[in-house]
Amino acid sequence: MSENRGNRVSFDSNNLVLTAGATSANETLMFCLADPGDAFLLPTPYYPGFDRDLKWRTGVEIVPIQSSSTNGFRITKLALEEAYEQAKKLDLNVKGILITNPSNPLGTTTTQTELNILFDFITKNKNIHLVSDEIYSGTVFNSSEFISVMEILKNNQLENTDVLNRVHIVCSLSKDLGLPGFRVGAIYSNDKDVISAATKMSSFGLVSSQTQYLLSSLLSDKKFTKNYLRENQKRLKNRQRKLVLGLEAIGIKCLKSNAGLFCWVDMRPLLRSKTFEAEMDLWKKIVYEVKLNISPGSSCHCEEPGWFRVCFANMIDETLKLALKRLKMLVDDENSSRRCQKSKSERLNGSRKKTMSNVSNWVFRLSFHDREAEER
Repeated sequence: MSENRGNRVSFDSNNLVLTAGATSANETLMFCLADPGDAFLLPTPYYPGFDRDLKWRTGVEIVPIQSSSTNGFRITKLALEEAYEQAKKLDLNVKGILITNPSNPLGTTTTQTELNILFDFITKNKNIHLVSDEIYSGTVFNSSEFISVMEILKNNQLENTDVLNRVHIVCSLSKDLGLPGFRVGAIYSNDKDVISAATKMSSFGLVSSQTQYLLSSLLSDKKFTKNYLRENQKRLKNRQRKLVLGLEAIGIKCLKSNAGLFCWVDMRPLLRSKTFEAEMDLWKKIVYEVKLNISPGSSCHCEEPGWFRVCFANMIDETLKLALKRLKMLVDDENSSRRCQKSKSERLNGSRKKTMSNVSNWVFRLSFHDREAEER
């Protein structure tokens, strides 16, 4: 854990509870920190699985902290306060904030400014916890760009305050070492009551003895893990660059990212209208016709239609080239279709201008609605 954070902070193994993956860790924390009907605030867009992991068995509600592409989907003080007030209007008791850092699906690290906003908020509101899901910490292309919540605690001199016990980390080996099937996650907390409760609850999702034995040997090899993480980050950075440049070449832009296994891709120019219905139509076309499996932004609760999460880590270069080739064909087809539509519309408009004086108003209205239906 310390290595992924540049050894800028240290961790006490007594404050660590093993769980069967990060999914189990997040759910366990919800059971420990909240009662059914309480709420957690989550910045959007967020990992779609949280709707399952945090809510299904715990009864916890999620209230979104809305973000916008205008500032790169960053957390703002205003958006945080608006989410808190929205929860109060819904008669929900806010027990905490949960972030993913680095972000899934954005592929960005949380900035110090954003973290300071969050810490100022929980310092002011004495009963609110901050959970930082840091399972992608080992995928940051440049480790100096990643700031853990534990660093903010240290740098802001909050280690001797009550805030210390209200900050918790979720981590996992699934992404850092590419071991999702091993189901190894962990909760780190300075709150002894949370550790005690989580330890008891971990009986429902234990890490097997065989897995622990195997991984203890692997993790003890510091040279191997250091080289593995460095090589993994290097390859992720290279693959991300190829995807971004390839998409730019066909007119598709991406949010600037520095971590994770995916890019947040802006396909708004390909939408027939600025609606989530249009986003779903485009997504179905990409899945069923282009044969690429990507995630629509609406599944991540993005408030702006047209954004998609594209994973790049689980394919070889030849597959990436083929995917880009297929996307180029889609873009070309969409642009060609729009040009034809525009030309047809111009011809229709020209014809109507010549005959408008000779037709009644109800005919014009009917034609207008026909055109609207055609555009939909």
